[in-house]
Amino acid sequence: MDINANNHRIFGLDLFRSIAILMVLLSNLLLIYPNLNDKLAQILVLFGFWGVEIFFVLSGFLIGNILFNLYVQNDFTIQSVFSFLNKRWFRTLPNYFLVLLLNIVIAVMFHFQIENIDYYFFFFQNFYHPMMPFFPESWGLSVIQFAYLFTPFALLFSTFLVKSEHKSRFFIIVISILISIFIFNKIIYFLTTLNTTIEQWNGSLKSVVVYRVDAFLIGIFASWIAINYNKLWLKHKVKLFFLGCFFLIMLFVGVGYFRVLIETYPFFWNVMYLPLVSTTFALFLPIFSNWKLVPNRFSRFINLLSLTRWV
Repeated sequence: MDINANNHRIFGLDLFRSIAILMVLLSNLLLIYPNLNDKLAQILVLFGFWGVEIFFVLSGFLIGNILFNLYVQNDFTIQSVFSFLNKRWFRTLPNYFLVLLLNIVIAVMFHFQIENIDYYFFFFQNFYHPMMPFFPESWGLSVIQFAYLFTPFALLFSTFLVKSEHKSRFFIIVISILISIFIFNKIIYFLTTLNTTIEQWNGSLKSVVVYRVDAFLIGIFASWIAINYNKLWLKHKVKLFFLGCFFLIMLFVGVGYFRVLIETYPFFWNVMYLPLVSTTFALFLPIFSNWKLVPNRFSRFINLLSLTRWV
């Protein structure tokens, strides 16, 4: 399945992206109305979390299709990698640096303190430590940019070991190894960090690059399945959708109902929780990636909204 064939947009994927965008926008209401009642505030915080996680998985799914097609070609070289990166950077970096410079100007005008500003120009503001207080919204873009770097270069390295007829198999092996590395990083975090609050978890794990790139890679893993096992992808799309709904209920309601709290189950929260969230949203991809027919008026609005650049 080529999700980019003939440059035709797929409504379901645009809808999935639009849902994520609306969730993030709604979560920002807390900045305008910080005194909302607790239940509504919790829902908006959850929306912000969900929206970003959908972006990670969906971005990986879309990029995975591009990388797979590049990788299985016989001439996947360093030039292929830089061509891929140039296209990604051209779409995201100009807006990022514009917003970064505007934030710097505003901070200087109002005498806000800025530390290690050079980190932001190389996306190191949350590479291995908690996100710095200046321009905190940029943490997700740092995760994506390093995912763009790590993945194609890991695939390029594997081309020295792989014969062309086995490239499809080695593609998923490389992706699986990378996912394992970032999950292992979470295990190291669990073993070396006394993490007892959800606030600390938010700052020192959820938004740190070396613990989060696997969310993007899980999307790539899903794209490989969609390409290589398309019949199964289509056959079970409804079942996977409802399985995703079940996991959402368990992850975002069940953990509270069964008191699976970070204070008592730190391994679950520090190691398992985020990969499970990413996998859960990946379960929605079969049905969204094959949803193409919609009324024109509705599709125009969704397409316009989905073109909003975030990552």
